[in-house]
Amino acid sequence: MRITILLLIFGTCQVASKEFTKVVETVTPSVVAIGLYTPLENSGNQVLGTGFVVADGKRAVTNYHVVSKILDPQIVQHYVVITGKGTKIQAFKAEVLEIDPLHDLALLEFDGSLPSAMLASDTMLKPGTDVAFTGFPIGAALGIYPATHKGMVSAITPDAIPAQNANQLTSAMLNRLNKPEMVYQLDATAYPGNSGSPVYSVEKGEVVGVINKVFVSQGKESALSAPSGISYAIPIKHVNALLKKRNL
Repeated sequence: MRITILLLIFGTCQVASKEFTKVVETVTPSVVAIGLYTPLENSGNQVLGTGFVVADGKRAVTNYHVVSKILDPQIVQHYVVITGKGTKIQAFKAEVLEIDPLHDLALLEFDGSLPSAMLASDTMLKPGTDVAFTGFPIGAALGIYPATHKGMVSAITPDAIPAQNANQLTSAMLNRLNKPEMVYQLDATAYPGNSGSPVYSVEKGEVVGVINKVFVSQGKESALSAPSGISYAIPIKHVNALLKKRNL
């Protein structure tokens, strides 16, 4: 009897693993790198973060802080949406259509067409829900290779990184605490290049949020060498609202 139960559990885990593999395969084509093309400074594209394709396949969502740089009008310089794998990539010229600095979101339009991600409804997930996210955690040092991480929603919390003492509280953090925007706190390890990565359901692959920051406990350098394992994501309802501004 015990052996039979163990075999059933093992078989169930195998099925769940195969199903999740299919979900990742479905989501990944809609995940793109967001870069900056400046031929006078670099022959290639500087990867700034991650994004995901939405709507008609010609728009992408990322974090506002990924594309907040003021481009130099004196030289050839523009944002790009990058797709592909390894060194076999395509880069499409992109421009920023809409921004939502409060929720750290931006909507881009690019001169290409790619598979769109499925977006979830505005309903917030409950703590304990399993999620995953796919993106480019270390940029393009060795080429474009999308990486997937799993975790769970650990809390719904105000959008302000915790401070160890009162001296570390900034005016922006205090304003956010006075009028809190609620975001997902994830028990999952993300890295700087994951900014803009879609957070999605492990069962259906529907995008439920957008990675926008990580909790750094030992200085910026430790974000790569000693990650805290605590990440934050903007709920998808703010992406849906951004798209509605463009009737998408």
